[in-house]
Amino acid sequence: MGTIKILIGKELGNYFNSWSIYIGYVVFFCVCGFYAWLSANNLFYIGQATMKPVFAVINWLQFLMISALTMRSFAEEKRNGTLELMLTKPVKTWELIDGKFFSCLLISLIALLLTFPYYVTLAFLGNLDHGTVLLGYFGLLCMAAGYISIGIFASALSRTPVTAFFVHFGIAICFQLLFGMLAEQFNQGFMNSFFNYLSMEEHFDSLSRGILDSRDILYFCSICAIFLSLSRFCIYKNRY
Repeated sequence: MGTIKILIGKELGNYFNSWSIYIGYVVFFCVCGFYAWLSANNLFYIGQATMKPVFAVINWLQFLMISALTMRSFAEEKRNGTLELMLTKPVKTWELIDGKFFSCLLISLIALLLTFPYYVTLAFLGNLDHGTVLLGYFGLLCMAAGYISIGIFASALSRTPVTAFFVHFGIAICFQLLFGMLAEQFNQGFMNSFFNYLSMEEHFDSLSRGILDSRDILYFCSICAIFLSLSRFCIYKNRY
């Protein structure tokens, strides 16, 4: 566990020593704020104390941010030749992957916390269901974890960050949009249930409505476990 903490600190140091992360946070905060308070469909226009419209924007913003955030995690080190150097040190492969995963998850958590003032403001303006909002934030964090695990796998699979970006985007858009669209093509039956279960949007929607179901938690844990295991396999091939 101590090794993972050191790796997380190293990764966070690399991210926060770059201006790009701060620019990303500012853009994230401003876009969410514009949609929440200034756009044509702002929270005042809705006339109801709910964070669901803001969650929908955050969902797509973090989807794009995570693609950019994770694309360099392993692909950049492969390109610079530093991955081989790290693999010669007494660091286990899963520790290396976990260090990158949790550092990206912390960065995503900070981005979500930046939108917390919107929640506090809305709580003062109307009768807000706090449990639903907190579960919505939890759902966004679960989605972030899922997309980060996909991004790490894409980076471990790719030789360049740009390739990793598009590989992640191609896989993640299936979970974000395509599986839900395929489910709509089947009104009922096994295929409808199958594609609905694969869709992250379906599981997030359940949490954002204030429904805490163990099946949704199991789904997100499974996504993380599968793609982090695939990442480990890709890195393991480079190690041996």
